Amino acid sequence: MKGKFKHIVYMLLALSMLLYALPHISFGSNFTWADLFGAVWAAFALLVIGAHLHFLLGVNEETAQQLAKVRRAKIEGWQGRIAQDVKDSGSL
Repeated sequence: MKGKFKHIVYMLLALSMLLYALPHISFGSNFTWADLFGAVWAAFALLVIGAHLHFLLGVNEETAQQLAKVRRAKIEGWQGRIAQDVKDSGSL
């Protein structure tokens, strides 16, 4: 829960900054460099919000479980090879 709380707080901060900034960005016909910067900044803020939502919704939970299973299998394989090497060499 601690990790999810951090993502909730960061997502809310990014959302509040975005909601504060959007009214100050003009999307009229007179588009300046400052407006371009604001639009790019808003796009990055949306990307950050989307990444936090992705984590909070647990979209990659199944993938994370599969990766954990692969890691366990690798560790077991390494331990087996090390044990076999120790057994073959006769020393520890």
